[in-house]
Amino acid sequence: MIYSNKMPGQFEEIQAKRATFGMGCFWAGDCLFGVLPGVIRTCVGYAGGQKESPTYKNIGDHTEVVDIEYNPNIVSYSQLLALFWQNHEYGLTTKIKRQYMSLILYHDEEQKLLAEKSREQEQYKHTDLILTEIRKFEKFYLAEDYHQKYRLRKHPWLMENTGLTSDELLRNSPLAAKLNGYIAGAGTLEQFKKELPNLNLSEKAAKYLEKYVIENQGNGLYC
Repeated sequence: MIYSNKMPGQFEEIQAKRATFGMGCFWAGDCLFGVLPGVIRTCVGYAGGQKESPTYKNIGDHTEVVDIEYNPNIVSYSQLLALFWQNHEYGLTTKIKRQYMSLILYHDEEQKLLAEKSREQEQYKHTDLILTEIRKFEKFYLAEDYHQKYRLRKHPWLMENTGLTSDELLRNSPLAAKLNGYIAGAGTLEQFKKELPNLNLSEKAAKYLEKYVIENQGNGLYC
């Protein structure tokens, strides 16, 4: 698959699916899933509550979540769940405020069953009760633009070089999802080199990005 700065319309032939997770600060989840093979795009926002039109400063009873569009022919929902369970900013058994709680919002019955089964399996690894909630997805509110691809926004030169110069592209571009993950160190150097031909980057952009992949790999993604 060749990634470009175009909108997801280029992937219309794929029967894409959605997944929505809360696992702490959503900047980290945006990077983590964005770089995963098979993920088409990511965006962050607020979900799980009843308050209308939440904002970062007035989130109400919502939770920070990452909303994922993925190709089920490449990556399965079970694989997404595995990544979810392995990466929580505040752990799985610590009671925290709803903004950062562990949350799975399922989009269909299959996701519900897989999520519940995976939680049961994960519980065997813990003596304390896992506090992750599993609920039906109802509504997703996009977070403010400055939250979308937060790590990538710290690199305006790379954004300009790759044509990712609008908020809409940063939200929806498959390339933006990849770059945001790699520049934060969410992908390995081996993975980056393997995927590089599909990223369609200039030589300068490729070298720039590789530098940060090396520097940030293994440093952690938390806010």
